[in-house]
Amino acid sequence: MNTLLIIDMQNAWVNGTTPRYDKEGVVARIQHATEVTRQHGGQIIYIRHANDDAMVGSDGWEVIPELPFTPGDVFVDKTACDSFADTGLLTHLKITGAHTLMVCGLATELCIDTTIRSAVSHGFDVIALSDAHTTGDRPHMKAEKVIEHHNWVWENLSTPANSRLMVRTVAEVFGH
Repeated sequence: MNTLLIIDMQNAWVNGTTPRYDKEGVVARIQHATEVTRQHGGQIIYIRHANDDAMVGSDGWEVIPELPFTPGDVFVDKTACDSFADTGLLTHLKITGAHTLMVCGLATELCIDTTIRSAVSHGFDVIALSDAHTTGDRPHMKAEKVIEHHNWVWENLSTPANSRLMVRTVAEVFGH
């Protein structure tokens, strides 16, 4: 089963004080990926990060309203960058027979990167949606360069023999 992981697209992070690179475009592409995944019987998993800025149950912790969920969507809450760390994600994916994880959301260099690396280490095929993840400018690098850098790293990352990591645009994976 194909699974779309939507990571940390929460009010606190998407609409917080740090502007997100190409926010509207990224949200639109995640919306499209979500619609097509549902149409083809795939599963949608929303990953939510909880900390002092996004406490469980608060408005900041909620997924942005532009990404509405439907019955059958799954929510996984985490407190670390790795969506597999101390969560039920791995167990859920094994039970549902997931084999390919398509990853999108934010922040590119933190939770997206960590989750992608963890997923391939757990034996999943991963598609990093190159134009559906975002971040903000950092003191040492503009957001656009952070995204470009990580897409390059993922294309060149060696993975275990039982997994693959591909970097593709939303249009390449889901059509227009």
